[in-house]
Order: sequence, then structure tokens, then C-alpha cells
Amino acid sequence: MLRRLYDWTLARAAGPQAERWLAGISFANSSFFPVPPDVMQIPMSIARPERSLRYAAVSTAASVAGALLGYLIGSVLYQAVGVPLLQFYGYEAQFAEFSRTIAANGFWWMAAFAFLPVPYKVATIAAGSISLALPVLVIASVLGRGGRFFLVALILRRYGATAERLIDRYFNQLALAATVLFVGGFVVVRYAL
Repeated sequence: MLRRLYDWTLARAAGPQAERWLAGISFANSSFFPVPPDVMQIPMSIARPERSLRYAAVSTAASVAGALLGYLIGSVLYQAVGVPLLQFYGYEAQFAEFSRTIAANGFWWMAAFAFLPVPYKVATIAAGSISLALPVLVIASVLGRGGRFFLVALILRRYGATAERLIDRYFNQLALAATVLFVGGFVVVRYAL
């Protein structure tokens, strides 16, 4: 199933709607959606390495805009939307602890959560719920998300053909590793914070 999704994504990477899908997933991932934008950005950059920096810019801009929605959920709609969303993912206790941590070291935590493969939506909602300074959120999001997406873009721009061969050859192992990282991010939020 993952292989079909990967092949489908590669086939659409050159299509006229690919960037819209990438922007939509990037936006949603920063506020409520569990699938990271890397799922689109990586195959798109492999298919069109010359556009990888553009894709990173789209991912970054949309992700920062999505972080603002997460902040809005935390600041204005916390009871109506934020609490049910956190309950759905089982993050209530971790959210309370994380909110205290963000209040103490907001910029560094926001930047780290923006860069790492952990649920960034928890951080953006927490930032809004404690009224973290909006410029801190935006700057940390630009640096963290941009750092992550542009690092991937630069690697794929330089090694796109090699990456495609490696992915084709070791797809199952790489999919397993990506799943472990993705699930690991949720475990970190659930048990380490």
C-alpha cells in the first residue's frame, strides 16, 4: 500500500495540482493533520530535483501559516477545538506539561518542534493557549520548518537520482524507518514531556 502511495505521489509530482497538495498538507500538519508534508515534498523533489527549493519554500510558507492556525486554535478556540483535538490524539497531560515548558523556553522549544519529526500541532496549539508572543512563534517556525524542508530539498537537489535509486531498492526498509520516526515523535510527546 505504501509503495502504491509513493508511486502515485511521484506520478503527480509533475502535475499542475502537486504544489497545491503540498501546500495543503503543510498547512494542515502544523495545526491539526497528522501526516507530515515530507510525504509529498520528498517524492516531488525526487521527481523534479530542479524544483526542490521551490517545494521547500511552499512547504515552509504553508507550514508557518498553519502554525498560525494552530496558535489561533490554542488562543481563541482552545475549549471548543483544542481540547477535543488533544483528547482525540491523547495529548491532554503532555499538553499541560509542554505548555509550562514552552512558557519558560518558548523560542527554543518551538524551533526544535518545528524541525524534528514530532507532532508540531501540539506545540502551535500550546503556544496559543499560553499566549506566547506571536513573533516568537513565527520566527521559530520559519527557522525550524524552513531548516527542515530546505535541508531535505538541498540533499535531494544534489542527490535526487541516487535517492530515487536507493528508495526504489530499499523502499520497504525506508518506509519502516520513516514509520518508526513518525511513531517515535508521538511517543516523545506522550511520554517524554
